[in-house]
Amino acid sequence: MHLTADRVGRIEKENSMQDRLLEWLYAHGSGRVLLWLLVRPSVSKMGGRLLGSRFSRLIIPPFIRSHSIRMDEYKAESFRSYNDFFKRELKPGARNIAAFPDVFISPCDSRLSVYRLNGQEEFRVKHAGYTLKSLLRDKKLAAKFAGGYVWIFRLCVEDYHHYIYVDNGSELIRRRIPGVFHTVNPAAGERVPIYKENTREYSVIKTENFGGIIQMEVGALLVGRIENRKKVDFVKRGQERGNFAFGGSTVILITGEGKVQPDPDILENSRRGIETKVKLGERVGKAGS
Repeated sequence: MHLTADRVGRIEKENSMQDRLLEWLYAHGSGRVLLWLLVRPSVSKMGGRLLGSRFSRLIIPPFIRSHSIRMDEYKAESFRSYNDFFKRELKPGARNIAAFPDVFISPCDSRLSVYRLNGQEEFRVKHAGYTLKSLLRDKKLAAKFAGGYVWIFRLCVEDYHHYIYVDNGSELIRRRIPGVFHTVNPAAGERVPIYKENTREYSVIKTENFGGIIQMEVGALLVGRIENRKKVDFVKRGQERGNFAFGGSTVILITGEGKVQPDPDILENSRRGIETKVKLGERVGKAGS
C-alpha cells in the first residue's frame, strides 16, 4: 500500500490487486524466483509481442472499465491490439501546457516525487540509495548537478504514456543504457535500486529558462521499448519527445542547483513519502531558488 495526493491535498491509499501481486513478487522467496525470469529483456519482448497481437484487443474494454479511463479525452480509433490502445493519443487541447517561461512543467501524466541532491550527488528513493554517477554512468556529468533536484514521474498502466519536452532548448547528447525491466511500482522500490538497474535513455538539454537539465526515460516490467522520436538540435516546450510501450514506466528530470524550485505541496508530500498526481503540462515548480 502507498499514498498519493492530488494538488488540493486530498490523500488516497492505493492498494490494488496489481500492487498486492507485485508486493508478493518482491517480498517472498517464491515470488523472487519468478521475478528473476520476468525482468529479463527477452521476456519483456515476448510479452510485447503477445500484447501486440490482435487477440489482445479482448482485454481493452474491461481494462477501460476497471481503471475508469476517460476515453472522451482521446482520439477515436479502432485499436488493432492492446499495445495499440496503450499508445493511444490525446485529442488536441486535452492537456494545457503552462506557457509562462519561468514555470517548470510536468513532462507527463504521472505520480511525482522530488528529491534534493546533496554534495555527493546522492539521493534516496524509499530504502534504495542512488548516486547520479550510477544513474547516468557519467561521473563528470553527475558532478554538474550536485545540489539540484531529481524529479521522478512514475507512470501507471492507466496513465497517458506519451511525454514531452519541458522547455525550449538545445538537445546536446542522447545516451542509452541497457539493463533489465523491474517494475517501477513502490513495491520494487522498497527492495531494489530499480532506476540504476533498468534499461534507460537520457538526453542533456540546454534550456532557455532552467539551465541544463537531464531528461531520462526508464523502461519497466513488460515495457520492452522506449519509443523516443529522432534527436533534433532544438526542441520546444510541449513538443512530444516519445512514448512507452506497455507497462508502468518512469520519466526522470534532473535540474541543477538553484535553477528550479519545486512547488511547496510537492516538496512536502515527497518528504512524507507521498506521491503527487500531476498531468502533462501542469506546473510543478518555478525557475530560481
